Amino acid sequence: MQDFLGNLATRAGVLKGVLPLSRAAALRDALAGVQLASMDIPQVLGYARIAGMPAVTGLYTVFLPLIAFAFFGASRHLVVAADSATATIFASRLSTMAPVSSPEYASLAAMVALLTAALLFVARIFKLGFLADFLSRTVLVGFLAGVGVQVGIAMLGDMLGLTGHAARSVDQLVLVARDWARLDVPTFAISVLVVVAVLLFKRVWPRLPVPLIAVVAGIAASDMYGFAARGIAVLGPVAGGLPPLRMPSVTWEQMLDLVPVAASCFVMIVAQSAAASRVFAERHHEATDTNADLLGIAAANAAAAFSGAFVVNGSPTQTAMADRAGTRSQFAQIVFAAVVVVVLLFFSRFLQYLPRCILASIVFTIAVGLIDLKTLLAIRRESPGEFALAVFTAAAVVLIGVEHGILVAVALSLLRHVR
Repeated sequence: MQDFLGNLATRAGVLKGVLPLSRAAALRDALAGVQLASMDIPQVLGYARIAGMPAVTGLYTVFLPLIAFAFFGASRHLVVAADSATATIFASRLSTMAPVSSPEYASLAAMVALLTAALLFVARIFKLGFLADFLSRTVLVGFLAGVGVQVGIAMLGDMLGLTGHAARSVDQLVLVARDWARLDVPTFAISVLVVVAVLLFKRVWPRLPVPLIAVVAGIAASDMYGFAARGIAVLGPVAGGLPPLRMPSVTWEQMLDLVPVAASCFVMIVAQSAAASRVFAERHHEATDTNADLLGIAAANAAAAFSGAFVVNGSPTQTAMADRAGTRSQFAQIVFAAVVVVVLLFFSRFLQYLPRCILASIVFTIAVGLIDLKTLLAIRRESPGEFALAVFTAAAVVLIGVEHGILVAVALSLLRHVR
């Protein structure tokens, strides 16, 4: 029966990332999927915060999109879910079009995911997977470092208990410096504790799900001691249950405005997903099929659009987390999605007690992880010119924004290839 299903899936060109799968491998990946869920659920809640979306939509990105990629994608290792880079790209534009976390904002975010899916599908039809080679490693490292700096700055307000927020990184720094004297001491203390714990245990015990422990402990303490009444901001009511399936509703003019945003997400997805899938395929001596992965990520983004989520990406950091957890096929991601269903049905109501400073602190540690100092220093030793290129790209992202920063990154990459 298993051989019959395997042959049928092979002929249909689906489940390439799952099959073949023995009983022992299924058990191993199931356990790894549960462990990955424990580490990754707090992360996707943080990515929803970066995206300006309700926290529960972060969980939506690791439900139907995960299953869609497992069905249509080819990589056995790539984790397709919410990602800080793409979340920052579309949030920087959408925040000027609608109030953050509003229903209109959510519709715009879903349409960006649908447009991105369309671009990825076109790329699959014309076999444009080779485009990943045109965004150079140097520029990509610089771009992600810039995103890390920008996201880290954006989280400072919640980490300090300040109410002000500015769209531009420089303005946000000015705001924090001006209101520094009004920081909330308990909020700041919790933020420092979470950041130090996450970064410390990431070095000494990387498999320990410290973000999950911080989230659970924060929810319990908030409920017991009434953090909201003591001036510590909490998430507030969070919608539970499975995501509603609906078509994104935007005007024709809004859709045209979102095309450049989707194109920016498309470029980042192609570059990051191809890089991540290749690295882990080579590590495990497996072949890669970038074009099939494009179809899988297109299906994942379509699933995100119709389930009220936002753009998903083949995340290098989450793929590395999955590899450390022991996943060896997409069956682990299917189990991950099943765990998320349990959380959505039975535990989402507890998220209302989660202190915002804990979520912001987890996002801050994600941002720190995007700044790959080791690689930057290696680039500097190899070529000072390449290092200057990476720094210039990072500065462009911080100073002029992510949406324009990705265009700078593409232009610099093309100039580097021509040179």
